[in-house]
Amino acid sequence: MESSSLSALDLARIQFAFTVSFHIIFPALSIGLSSFIAVLEWRWLKTGKAYYKELCLFWSKIFAIAFGMGVVSGVVMAYEFGTNWAGFSKFAGPITGALLTYEVMTAFFLEAGFLGIMLFGWNRVGPRAHFAATLTVAVGTLMSAFWILASNSWMQTPRGFAIDGDHVVPVDWFQIVFNPSFPYRLVHMTLAAFLVAALLVAAVGAWHLLKGRRDPAIKRTFSMAIWMLLAIAPLQAFVGDQHGLNTLRYQPAKIAAIEGLWETETNGTALNLFGIPDMQAETTRYALSVPHLGSLLLTHTWDGEIRGLKSFPREERPDSTVVFWSFRVMVGLGVLMIVLACTGWFLDRRGRLYDSAWFHRFALVMGPTGFITLLAGWVTTEVGRQPWVVYGVMRTSQAISPLSAQQVGLSLMAFVVVYFLVFGTGIYYMLKLMHAGPSVAPDESVATREPRRAAQVLAATS
Repeated sequence: MESSSLSALDLARIQFAFTVSFHIIFPALSIGLSSFIAVLEWRWLKTGKAYYKELCLFWSKIFAIAFGMGVVSGVVMAYEFGTNWAGFSKFAGPITGALLTYEVMTAFFLEAGFLGIMLFGWNRVGPRAHFAATLTVAVGTLMSAFWILASNSWMQTPRGFAIDGDHVVPVDWFQIVFNPSFPYRLVHMTLAAFLVAALLVAAVGAWHLLKGRRDPAIKRTFSMAIWMLLAIAPLQAFVGDQHGLNTLRYQPAKIAAIEGLWETETNGTALNLFGIPDMQAETTRYALSVPHLGSLLLTHTWDGEIRGLKSFPREERPDSTVVFWSFRVMVGLGVLMIVLACTGWFLDRRGRLYDSAWFHRFALVMGPTGFITLLAGWVTTEVGRQPWVVYGVMRTSQAISPLSAQQVGLSLMAFVVVYFLVFGTGIYYMLKLMHAGPSVAPDESVATREPRRAAQVLAATS
């Protein structure tokens, strides 16, 4: 009788997926918020309006918590490479280890060196020096994304190396860093981080608009987030399209799995809008297909040919059941982001951006979708790469440490408990701060609170 229990490899993959999912949301939020805070501080220096500084102080608190949790969860993952993935570390360490070292020596040193000034230096350094520190932190977060994406992209489309016995040797660092998928994935991830922050900022603004606040800090929070969405969401769709073309060229099996495509269709490929891919039966059940649409979207031609999963050996096929739906979650929520942004533009043109409660509820509900879309995109990327850990070079089964399923399972359970306690507490505190909202700036207090006082007097005398 065949056992259905999970192997050490299965459990190690689940554990890494769990820890990296917790980790990625915090750096993404840090990248987006640091740039947003820099814009707010620039506006404060330029206009002198106090509510911009209040917004800087407010969002800096959220950023500090996200940054701290990102650092802690990132350190855990570094140890995890040694405990669970020793085979990978031994084989790819000369390249991935160096890239992560560059990230620490450049990005992390910048962030750690200037974060204290950004958070606590408001009354200790001049305004311009403080703004320089804020900019440096924002640049540091972007540099961190640069090196992390360079490492991960090399695993997706490896170039510039040679194999010497049981490990790789770097041959051309330019090809290693600027591998074929890196530019697309770097821009795609950076825009995703901006979307994560914009949606969260919009949701906070919408929450306080629904609660009746109409002071400039809240209105500016909401409008800036909507305008950022209007600029970034359509651009992200374009970059995603270009990324898809790149993936079709270098990882055709991933595209076939994403589309639930089994047969190589000639004279035009249909697109499966919905369906349930069945890996055993080698078919997509209940498929709702549109003829030629797959060719139009994936090759930009009417009759472009896309290889089906059956053209790849069974042992080299990604799990289509997972990536088919993770991709559609990502795209579907991306479309809703564009709808949210365009609707906000329409309402702003008619002077109703701050008075449409139904739109504020829409923005509030959309708040978490940036994180969901981010995770769905990474599931598509990483599961779609399987069974390779270094695409076409090293299989995931070769990367695992010599551990038993019991050992990995025990550590997985410990991670689940500790992560929910530690990071759950941090997330709860972030939500509590968002619920309270930014303080009313000193020069706004009379203007924004006077109507409420008048309303109270009127209610008392009626």
